[in-house]
Amino acid sequence: MNFEEDIKSVTYLKSQSAKLLNQVTETHRPVIITQKGKAKAVVQDVASYKMTRKALLLLKLIAQGEEDVRQGRTIGQSEVMSRIETKLVTMENQHE
Repeated sequence: MNFEEDIKSVTYLKSQSAKLLNQVTETHRPVIITQKGKAKAVVQDVASYKMTRKALLLLKLIAQGEEDVRQGRTIGQSEVMSRIETKLVTMENQHE
């Protein structure tokens, strides 16, 4: 993070919004918006936002999987493959 470039006041946001949007799009770094000296919001480009969301969802899935293992909610590989095969056959039959 470049503190001089990546922290802006709400006044700057109001007067230089196009410039700010160009900055976040080009650098892919979020910009912190301050109001009365305190951080209030973050402006981020859409591509970085999407990547962050995907990463968070993946971490959530991993955490859920780890909890399932701790609780003993697991099945063997052969059972997984059997279930997948059953679903694929069902899907194929529906499209015929």
